[in-house]
Amino acid sequence: MSVDRRLVAGVDSSTQSCKVVIVDPSTGGILRSGSAPHPAGTEVDPEAWWSALQQAVSEAGGFADVAAVSISGQQHGLIALDRHGQVIRDALLWNDLRSDGAARALIAEIGADEFVDRAGVVPVASFTGAKLRWLRDHEPDNASRVAAVALPHDWLTWRLLGHGPSSSSALRGPDLEALVTDASDASGTAYFSAVTGRYDLDLFRAAFGAPAREATGSTTTGSTTTGSTTDGSPATDELGPTTAPIVLPRVLAPHESAGHTPEGILVGPGAGDNAAAALGLGAAAGDVIISIGTSGTVFSPTRLEINDSSGMVAGFASADGGRLPLVATLNAARVLDSAAALLRASHTDVAALALASSPGANGLTLVPYFEGERTPNLPSATARLEGMTLANSTPENVARAFVEGMLCGLADGLDAVLRQGVKVQRLFLIGGAARNPAVREVARDIFTVPIDVPEQAEYVAIGAARQAAWTLTGTSPRWQVELVATLHPRPSQVRQQYHSYTNTNVIDATRPAHENSDNDHRRSSGAQAPVEG
Repeated sequence: MSVDRRLVAGVDSSTQSCKVVIVDPSTGGILRSGSAPHPAGTEVDPEAWWSALQQAVSEAGGFADVAAVSISGQQHGLIALDRHGQVIRDALLWNDLRSDGAARALIAEIGADEFVDRAGVVPVASFTGAKLRWLRDHEPDNASRVAAVALPHDWLTWRLLGHGPSSSSALRGPDLEALVTDASDASGTAYFSAVTGRYDLDLFRAAFGAPAREATGSTTTGSTTTGSTTDGSPATDELGPTTAPIVLPRVLAPHESAGHTPEGILVGPGAGDNAAAALGLGAAAGDVIISIGTSGTVFSPTRLEINDSSGMVAGFASADGGRLPLVATLNAARVLDSAAALLRASHTDVAALALASSPGANGLTLVPYFEGERTPNLPSATARLEGMTLANSTPENVARAFVEGMLCGLADGLDAVLRQGVKVQRLFLIGGAARNPAVREVARDIFTVPIDVPEQAEYVAIGAARQAAWTLTGTSPRWQVELVATLHPRPSQVRQQYHSYTNTNVIDATRPAHENSDNDHRRSSGAQAPVEG
């Protein structure tokens, strides 16, 4: 008996896990879901992601009734493929900082202003272009075999379409011309322009020392292609160098189809994780999203062109054809993990301790650079507790300082986004740490605009599902987002105290916090009772 395919699916292949949601496209209601863990580490065999996707789909009840699917993924990761579609080495993830020197070399060669003008970003260790330079310089044998470069969501989409290495059972074989991506994810490579919507192939050559071209589209339906390079020229021996231009995924429009799976399911273009989250929340101009997960991000959909030569704000593309200026920090939810480990307490107990302290933690300040930092760009920095005295060195103040330090780093990111001309009327607070009652309460002391806390949900996967529905019907659906709290800011000196121990120069710390933003809403919004978890 045939099954009516009327539902849509969204996939979030994040750093830590793969999540799948099955959604009714008419209402946005989640009917089923599944998840599977990813391996830890900053370099991972992409086959682990493919296995996790299959496991999560199975846990979600399968795709028998799914008409369309889109995949969102963690940005920046480098997947290098040989001409047979084989992954050459474990993928380097966004949080692998070994390429910091490569990023600095690229800036020295091209110039920060030139990079911003052409790609909207200044390279940092996270970006794919920097990772390509590192691969070229440190693993020349692997670099010589590269025939195509893909990002995590690109590669998973390729596999879902039925492609894979010639050594696998993939029905459609290793057709590199079938690789696709979207502007939101491509804009995190440092060789793509969100303004023109095209790759800057000269920047790619500067990064990797080899020519590249955009994929032309699938050339196979069920056959495999082996024994030749992607442009049809004769191949060298199995491990020999690839001399043809390196294939970069074809960039699809916001709701352009990538094709169909072998089972006939329509596949959307996919997106970078933050761009998908903006879709999932239905964010519009005036909304700024603060996401606190493995990384911390501050981003906002806009039509403005972003040009920040300091490199603090990345001029990424959004998943709807606009821009998504974004600031990312490496030290986010895991700062709370560190607090729990240090205090030998559960996350619930850490939150209770933090709420028992007061704003400013009685003078104790955490500078939270546990894993170096991306914004500001301090890959070798370490965390430190400042202002310690015998009187304030208590578990309550330590817990409060950890929460405040994490949020102050994100508030610096918000200021940087606003300096690009973005106007903010409200914040969305999402991510795993948004459930923490101390994070919600302390946020009132840090941010200067009202904060909406949506119902806890997989907004990245929901955004991918919304994109799948858009691809299926040609119309972007409007789905309701439920709120569990609206937090109103209150004046404090927490950020001034934080900046007395940092050198970010993000705001003028000699002025009251409410005078540092044209978008301040403190005077009109008042305060409310503490939010319960």
